[in-house]
Amino acid sequence: MSTGTRGLPFVGERFQPRTVRVKAPGKVNVSLSVGPLRQDGYHSVASVYLAVSLYEEVAATSTETPGITVSISPGSTLDLDGVDIPLDERNLAYKAAALMAEMSEKPTGVHLEITKRVPVAGGMGGGSADAAATLLACDALWDSGLSREELAHVASELGADVPFSLLGGTAVGLGVGDKLSPALAKAQMDWVLVFADYGLSTPEVFRTLDGLRDSEGSEVPEPVDVDPTILQALRNGDPETLSRVLVNDLQRASIALAPGLRDTIGLGEARGALAGMVSGSGPTIALLARDPDSAAVLAEELSHRGHTALAVHGPVTGARIISDTLL
Repeated sequence: MSTGTRGLPFVGERFQPRTVRVKAPGKVNVSLSVGPLRQDGYHSVASVYLAVSLYEEVAATSTETPGITVSISPGSTLDLDGVDIPLDERNLAYKAAALMAEMSEKPTGVHLEITKRVPVAGGMGGGSADAAATLLACDALWDSGLSREELAHVASELGADVPFSLLGGTAVGLGVGDKLSPALAKAQMDWVLVFADYGLSTPEVFRTLDGLRDSEGSEVPEPVDVDPTILQALRNGDPETLSRVLVNDLQRASIALAPGLRDTIGLGEARGALAGMVSGSGPTIALLARDPDSAAVLAEELSHRGHTALAVHGPVTGARIISDTLL
């Protein structure tokens, strides 16, 4: 290949490996309303997604040997002892690469090295971020030429959170979370994330919510929109107002499965958080702070009390290429 033709893997007769590294953000559900169980086994939701400054990274390297392989980087910041992360076709990043290979004219083999920072089964869409990063990396690696909107359409085949991690920012999610509408909310909000040393299964959390509702005999309406006060607070950068309207219908189910989450929220609020909530299906706790300094102080105090806590902010941009290197 000529030096300017990045998509072809050979220079003369010699294979030329190339690595594209992409980072993609995790997310917090600033609001999450969940409808009743549908006949298809899913739930309709109305949610406000916020991409936050905790990123997964995927390094996609072309290989002369056909096929897809996956590994976890030793540079991962998560304690992954005892955590079962599949490295085969069950892995969402693997599935993303397989989809891109089907859509690309000249795919090579590819090795995906994933740097894990977003908690596994933590309610922050870490696996979805891996998939989003892989889509963008493989699109560049194989010169597929897809637009960001076309990639988002591919992403929707992989799960409701994948298109959002690809696009980032702030968005309203309807349907099963896959119908995304960008929200004009660019003011920074500061949060402290408190990580658990265990995960919660999202399907199990939804099943638990259904069980709680059945036992109460409550009629739950289909969610059709989000509270406009939430979007206004995000637009205005008003954490005080936002703290009064945070909602997560899955929270009580997560707490039913892991009662200690209630204590973590209470501790955070007692130590200065404006409000606390379970992020998505949990068990990560998201504590809303007044400003960056307050977030830093709260994270440090919780860390001193034995919790794993990190100050983050949002919204941040979605998946983006951070390096593209011929080896």
